[in-house]
Amino acid sequence: MFVTAVESRPAGAVGASPARRPFGARVGAFVALTKPRIIELLLMSTVPVMFLAQRGVPNLLLVLYVVVGGYLSAGGANALNMYIDRDIDAVMSRTERRPIVTGMVSPREALVFGISLAVGSTLFLGLLVNWLSAGLALSALLFYVFIYTLGLKRRTAQNIVWGGIAGCMPVFVGWAAVRNSLSWSALVLFLVIFFWTPPHYWPLSMKVREDYEKANVPMLPVLKGNLVVARQIVIYSWVMVAVSLTLWPLAHTTLLYPIAAAVLGAFWLKEAHGLYARAKAGIVGAQLKEMRLFHWSITYLSLLFVVVAVDPFLR
Repeated sequence: MFVTAVESRPAGAVGASPARRPFGARVGAFVALTKPRIIELLLMSTVPVMFLAQRGVPNLLLVLYVVVGGYLSAGGANALNMYIDRDIDAVMSRTERRPIVTGMVSPREALVFGISLAVGSTLFLGLLVNWLSAGLALSALLFYVFIYTLGLKRRTAQNIVWGGIAGCMPVFVGWAAVRNSLSWSALVLFLVIFFWTPPHYWPLSMKVREDYEKANVPMLPVLKGNLVVARQIVIYSWVMVAVSLTLWPLAHTTLLYPIAAAVLGAFWLKEAHGLYARAKAGIVGAQLKEMRLFHWSITYLSLLFVVVAVDPFLR
């Protein structure tokens, strides 16, 4: 079903003996295949949108169904991503302890697990939520696996830009779960995450650039260097903040949202321009402080979507 590059060492070479795969560790390994920390961010952009779409508190059982279905769908995409990328995961120090590389889960098990989650999550969302949200979740999974992982990741420095579309789809899933339709408001939040993704991920890729070099993955910092990356981060950041403010007239929010979006955006732009200034001055290593923006980006998105959820209650 999937084709991967020749592995630098056999995936599963470490700890592959059944005697070294106790049940508890195996369960933890399968959970790790789903990348739960990443899914936390995806759900953080899904549930608040349901509040905005409902203009209040949505059906809590519906929220539970969306959270469970969304987790299973994103988890399936992540498991299949690890199956496909097991060769480069074995090369990079950041990923060398992932379950397939260590042998805690075999490649075949990961493949079956990922496909099962993909099918199961689609049926779950379709039967318990609606088929529009199920189709959107499935399209995100297929995009992440086939377009990003198989098509873009190893071929272009624009991989994270266009591959990030998969991470924007939970906004549509959340809105469709409540309204069984889409809207301009949902599109604005989709675009906020689209323009957020590159300046969120590029600082991390600057930090682990040598890992990507070893694995021959053409991330932008590998091909262009810190200054070009920092300049791109500033451009995407300005567009992201500008787009975020358009939700105010489209969704008819209270003043809370534009004020919060402007303040959060100002802090973001301060960090982005600070990184650019340090890169322009030729600063490298720990003094570049690229991870400050990475960590702030998570806080920014979380707080912005909390405001999205709270705003309807102030009308």
